[in-house]
Amino acid sequence: MARTPADLVGAEPAPAHHIEFDGRPVPALPGQTIAAALWAEGITAWRTTRVGGRPRGAFCGIGVCFDCLATVNGRPNQRTCLLPARPGDTVTTQEGHGRADLAV
Repeated sequence: MARTPADLVGAEPAPAHHIEFDGRPVPALPGQTIAAALWAEGITAWRTTRVGGRPRGAFCGIGVCFDCLATVNGRPNQRTCLLPARPGDTVTTQEGHGRADLAV
């Protein structure tokens, strides 16, 4: 049985879970991307540029521009607009190229 837009009008998401962003809890709905959860919480930047340290967040929302990169669960350069928010995920602001531990 196919769902129609009219069926979805009354849909309610499952209860929210939490991810952690720079040490603070952020609610996320099941199926929501990390970028969407951060936006919903009023967080608009979670990366800084390599040159100048300018703030960046989601721009295109479809994984093309790479402005939404963040470190997720210790892995740098994760596209948060494509990555589902899973309970317990730890997201940290990514500075520059995301490899501060390397002498580049």
